Amino acid sequence: MALQCLVFDCDGVILDSVPVKTRAFARVAEPFGAEARDRLLMYHKIHGGVSRYQKFAWLYEHVLGRTITPEESRRMGALFAEYVWEELRVCPLIPGIQEVLDGWRGRLPLFVCSGAPQEELVSVLQLRGLDGYFSGIYGSPPAKAAVLARIVREQGLDPADVLMVGDAPTDRDAAEDVGTQFYGVGSILQGGDIPWGQDLTGLNAWIGARA
Repeated sequence: MALQCLVFDCDGVILDSVPVKTRAFARVAEPFGAEARDRLLMYHKIHGGVSRYQKFAWLYEHVLGRTITPEESRRMGALFAEYVWEELRVCPLIPGIQEVLDGWRGRLPLFVCSGAPQEELVSVLQLRGLDGYFSGIYGSPPAKAAVLARIVREQGLDPADVLMVGDAPTDRDAAEDVGTQFYGVGSILQGGDIPWGQDLTGLNAWIGARA
């Protein structure tokens, strides 16, 4: 069956922003000490694609030994957004993504499905002049699998005709849960039997063979 829809994560797939987010997690955790910072960074790297607010909650519960309050969560979220905003304005695109977007706009519906907060996600893509490529831009909440399932349902497609492109296990797991195809990006997903590239320079040809 031919591909009929393309869905992209944002960080590490559209924008080369994973290092930006990693630096921001380090800064928000720094006041709690080096061990707390390092444990949060390890959790963040293992759980790419998970909402930052879930990561803050994990830090408080598993490192600090108590439940995060709504005010603490909001404060950490505001600090995190402040730390990343300027860098997101100028960080490079992942190699190959511009060619994919230019090549398939108007030929297949394109969507963004990200763990970043919805408002921030839309603002960044608007600022970068990328929002016009997409039929829909969806951030968190809800979880990524729920967003991907919504896209498939609203497009009236067989999940097998949809491709999810992601750089984290949460992206791969969402594709498996929903039943879509999956293309992995970056070293975390290297290996195994999924189609994969260090960047997206090979994705155009891969899609072209299946669309």
